[in-house]
Amino acid sequence: MKQELVHVLAGNVFAISDAQGDIEVDPQAPVGLFSFDTRFLSHWVLTVDGERLNALSRDDMTYFETRFFLVPGAASHYVDADVSIIRHRSVHDCFHENITVLNHSAQPAEFTVRMEVGSDFADIAEVGNLRQRDVHVDADSARHRLVLCYERERFVREATVSSTAPVEVDDGGMTFRIRVDPEGRWETDLHVSLTIQGEHGQDMRASLASHQQDVRSGMDEDLAGWLNRAPRLVSERDGLEATYQGSLADLAALRYRPLAYTQRVPTGGLPWAMSFCGRDSLITCLETMAFTPELTPATLRMLALLQGGQLDDEHEEEPGKILAQLRYGESAAFGALPNALYYGAADTTPLFVVLLDEYELWSGDADLVRELRHPARMALDWIDEYGDLTGDGYVRYQRRNERHGVVNQSWKDSDDAIADARARQPAFPRATCELQGYAYDAKRRGARLARTFWDDPGYADRLEREAEALKERFNRDFWLPHQEYYALALDPYGEPVDALSSNIGHLLWSGIVPDHRAEAVAEHLVGPRLFNGWGVRTLAAGQRPYNPVGSHLGAVWPSDNALIAAGLRRYRFDAHAARIAAGILDMAQTLGGAVPELIAGYERSITKYPVQLPSAGRPQSWSSGALLMLLGTLLGLRPTGDDLLVTPALPAGFGRLELLDIPGRWGHADAYASDRSTGTRPR
Repeated sequence: MKQELVHVLAGNVFAISDAQGDIEVDPQAPVGLFSFDTRFLSHWVLTVDGERLNALSRDDMTYFETRFFLVPGAASHYVDADVSIIRHRSVHDCFHENITVLNHSAQPAEFTVRMEVGSDFADIAEVGNLRQRDVHVDADSARHRLVLCYERERFVREATVSSTAPVEVDDGGMTFRIRVDPEGRWETDLHVSLTIQGEHGQDMRASLASHQQDVRSGMDEDLAGWLNRAPRLVSERDGLEATYQGSLADLAALRYRPLAYTQRVPTGGLPWAMSFCGRDSLITCLETMAFTPELTPATLRMLALLQGGQLDDEHEEEPGKILAQLRYGESAAFGALPNALYYGAADTTPLFVVLLDEYELWSGDADLVRELRHPARMALDWIDEYGDLTGDGYVRYQRRNERHGVVNQSWKDSDDAIADARARQPAFPRATCELQGYAYDAKRRGARLARTFWDDPGYADRLEREAEALKERFNRDFWLPHQEYYALALDPYGEPVDALSSNIGHLLWSGIVPDHRAEAVAEHLVGPRLFNGWGVRTLAAGQRPYNPVGSHLGAVWPSDNALIAAGLRRYRFDAHAARIAAGILDMAQTLGGAVPELIAGYERSITKYPVQLPSAGRPQSWSSGALLMLLGTLLGLRPTGDDLLVTPALPAGFGRLELLDIPGRWGHADAYASDRSTGTRPR
């Protein structure tokens, strides 16, 4: 039976343990205490009188703290236990654990409490394929602390464990020999500070947050402020308000400050993408615009700061290109993976322009548009100068460095994701269909920014002409008239990759589909080959590559479906959008907890329950954001000048829905809706 894993996280710092709170290396799971792509604790095991502990219950208080209620011995001893232990764990920029030992007997008792401590300082990218490291350990009983340090040239990482109670410290951990009065208690606070050493021995994390005494109170206030700034949802549908609040809390948990940056941006998600990922952050911001718009300016500025400025095959960097990911681990530092700044993505650059324009439409923040004029124009230039690898006017991708890097540099980035209906993979460079939609949308939006804010009508006219030419060309070359859908991709010779995929829904979202073809696309999206009852599969059933447990070959992604539903509403296919939104919301409520990155594509009528996949991370920023976008899509939220347009289209049985205090250039606005089956009318 699979071991239950428990996590606490705060931005980039997270700890994953077993149900008792212990951490032991598991090659199948990224357990441990991590920060900035490095595992600072790989062993953290508590014993009392030499016995491991068993869990009575757990109190998951917030995303950043939890409490384990434990007793020593076998399960049969629980009822008669005269000692119990509470582990109160929290993370912020470091790791805290308060250990409390309770003596429930009428006699004083003596115990030996032991915390075994160890670290392998593994890069998260190699957790399943570990190598030995020479870790230096400094045990200091006089100062009640244990220091573990790993150093490789300029790469230095250090974990310092300290105790508030007197303790015997050795290379393997800390031992407390305690006496507890009748009905009494003993406790200690264990603090683990995490050091990333930069030049001149300085801690590069020192500027991120102070080690304040009342950090938990500060984090509580921060979470409360985050939730209070978001719109309030009132729903007749059972459980929807709790699901909404949970998604907001998960988004709060996944905010972090990259090194040398003062503002918080979204991470990708737990456990593999707890870093700054360009695509994930851009899509998360687009999904949450009506709910948590404060994520967007920091994300845009961070991406502009790291925008490519040169040709560099090692990093796949090009002038104007927007970052794919920022990594801090050892593998990135020494080239075993794409280096710390990696640009291997073809979709992030047009999406940067899309997000900048969308943010201005919602916020009215013209200053930011003017501030980011140069990065936005560089991104638009990249589309034609570097994105068009064969000169046919399409955005394509191909690795600049064959030694490492991502093979498929679109959102479907697994190696086998791009194939035709017979499982044949096209040659490189590849032009996937949604990339052309993003480029079209970026040019149209760039034209609006140029005309309205950059005082450059000539440039705006040029972008509009290019967008229309791309739309015409795309609809000639990608459309498959006999199948009545768009090809997944074109190979370098212009031949279509004829797989039916969820990517066609992104084309509706970007607006590149002419009205007379939209209905055929919409019918495919909710047809039995793509729609499984929970959502739209990444690849339609019945094709040779289809695999319901394949991430991009048949699984269902909430983030994918959020863009698809928004695209369907754009073309006024309201019932289709409502069906997809209802399926994803049903999935989220059925599973409970954080929304997974993806679920299997099995038919809902067969499985009756969403089938989770081991590879799926939880929580994920663009999955949590997807639920918010779907709610906004059902309500039909759209900025129109200085007003908010609300055009609801709820699924049957949804009841009444209210979203109050929606932030935007209008200040705050309310949206009301009810499905037509209830007989009630919006106020």
